[in-house]
Amino acid sequence: MRTQAPILAPIFRSDGQARLLSAALLGAEELSITGLAAQAHLAYPTAHREVARLVEAGILQERPVGKVRLVSANEASPLVRPLREILRVATGPVPLLAEALQDIPGVQSAFLYGSFAARLSGVGGPAPNDIDLMVIGDPAPEAVYEACDRVEQLVGRPVNPSIMTSDEFHRNGGFRDSVLANPRIAVIGELA
Repeated sequence: MRTQAPILAPIFRSDGQARLLSAALLGAEELSITGLAAQAHLAYPTAHREVARLVEAGILQERPVGKVRLVSANEASPLVRPLREILRVATGPVPLLAEALQDIPGVQSAFLYGSFAARLSGVGGPAPNDIDLMVIGDPAPEAVYEACDRVEQLVGRPVNPSIMTSDEFHRNGGFRDSVLANPRIAVIGELA
């Protein structure tokens, strides 16, 4: 299924291509095509075709390991560094926040909401000025703020975390209802 160009980075051919490139270029590890498809939320055949195009263009490289093909950035390509910079700003907050938050004890789930999540979901509107992050659980607030500060430096937009326990989030009716009524993007765990 062909998707439209992403609102946050319409220079990419499709939203799926931007998500796949984000998974491949912003991650630190090699991934199988199945793993890339899962991270990019694409059907395997679509991911397979896109990887073939990007390998042919020299942006990605693949390495066979048994019956699996592991895919990674082709660091020799002059396109990889500038693409990473664009992707960090356009789609990077999700994988970068996931990586930054995953080892913080007490984080049960996290998701983006607000204008950045809306644009990432394909809802039109002005370019977002910041990134709203909801963290559900009981983490040390300083650890969450430090993680958000690190990601903020990479993506060029302020990251504004809200931290609530699951009980607080579910009790706070008006705020919760407003958040749940609008687009959200999962960062860690399931959407609340």
